Amino acid sequence: MKPTLLILAAGMGSRYGGIKQIDTVGPSGEIIIDYSIYDAIKAGFGKVVFVIRKSIETDFKACGFEEKYGDKIEIRYVYQEVDAPIEGILELPERQKPWGTGHAILMAKDAIQEPFIAINADDYYGGDAFAKVAKFLTQEAAPNHYCMVGYLLKNTLSENGSVSRGVCSVNEAKHLTDVIERTSIQRLENGGTAYLNGDGNFHDLDENSVVSMNYWGFYPTIFEELRLQFIDFLSLSGENPKAEFFIPSVVNKLIQDKKIDCTVLTSDDQWYGVTYKEDKASVQSAFKNLLADGVYPVSLW
Repeated sequence: MKPTLLILAAGMGSRYGGIKQIDTVGPSGEIIIDYSIYDAIKAGFGKVVFVIRKSIETDFKACGFEEKYGDKIEIRYVYQEVDAPIEGILELPERQKPWGTGHAILMAKDAIQEPFIAINADDYYGGDAFAKVAKFLTQEAAPNHYCMVGYLLKNTLSENGSVSRGVCSVNEAKHLTDVIERTSIQRLENGGTAYLNGDGNFHDLDENSVVSMNYWGFYPTIFEELRLQFIDFLSLSGENPKAEFFIPSVVNKLIQDKKIDCTVLTSDDQWYGVTYKEDKASVQSAFKNLLADGVYPVSLW
């Protein structure tokens, strides 16, 4: 069975100032998602599932994914809404902001029955990552064995503001032993890298740390774990309008409870993303170079 690509595209884009998931970066009008789908097809994926919101559905579908890729890969859509019904939850608190990446993945439970990867719509991960994960999902993935692709923190920073990353600890067997979501990571004036902790102070962070870019390889067993942990999350933080249900926190709990192993597949590829509007120019330049180097054709379709 071919693995599935799950693309998390329901984000609000508040820091970007628009629907960054569908902003063009390539010379023929390509968006970052186009390159991810191209890499997934090349790596042998059989289906792509988009997690979107109803409010962006018209604009998102206008990108023409079915026309471009429908003869190469199955395409499906699911919707992340703050009031989407979930088994075991009688009533969800009122909220404007989406519940986070863990909740977004949970929305796809009825659309995926095979091993899959989950990625952010506005992040470019590189073909090497897709090839490595495809091999893992077809040969090693199991109900209690997941994977992630880790990147060096220094290859994932934005020049235009702070970012959030899951900072990872990895043992000699290349299994993830701990992942902690750090927010407001940025370079300091002295050249160092630090994150802003809950105490309001900056704490140093090694720029060579392995970090999660929300590139996870899962077995479908993750959906029930997400459901159960989301119920717990709501009981503790459901009334906090800014609290988010992060997927690294879900995986970390499963590891600490010894329910799973998570293999870390490392990639030396440079990450590109559009967290801020000012990031767009550098991402466009990066894709121009990738095309010049022959990594991608001038037009993907």
